[in-house]
Amino acid sequence: MEGFILAIVILLFIIAFVGIFFPVVPSVLFIFAGFLVYGFFVSFEPFNWFFWTVEAMFTVLLFGADYAANVFGIKKYGGSKAAVWGSTIGLIAGPFILPFAGIILGPFLGAIAAELIIHRKRLDESIKIGFGSVIGFIGGAAAKTVIQAGMVAYFLFLVF
Repeated sequence: MEGFILAIVILLFIIAFVGIFFPVVPSVLFIFAGFLVYGFFVSFEPFNWFFWTVEAMFTVLLFGADYAANVFGIKKYGGSKAAVWGSTIGLIAGPFILPFAGIILGPFLGAIAAELIIHRKRLDESIKIGFGSVIGFIGGAAAKTVIQAGMVAYFLFLVF
């Protein structure tokens, strides 16, 4: 039985890592779901207040790193808050419109559109800002991968 539960927990963790590249999948919720499934069906014994505090801090760091990477990428290339919003909207909508390419093209085109429409920047400037949004997305994805791996590793350390 415990092996079956661990398989479900690992599946939840895998889904969480898929969420790094498909933001419609709430990664951190799947990680916490894995913790809760293990706790309810095996044992909450390894999870003391320190565990939950560390995991909550990882979660705050996860959201902060994702947002900061996006803002940094856009601001570094001269973008505005409108580009950040456009990039975020594109990141969410992109995978639905273009299933595979949308994850990169969505934020890129969203940032470009926002700068062109809101701030009436030239196309070449807007494209540069769109490129910055892609760099921010990739940087955020890398940071989220490391942070989520830390969350899972700490869980595995306590459980095994």
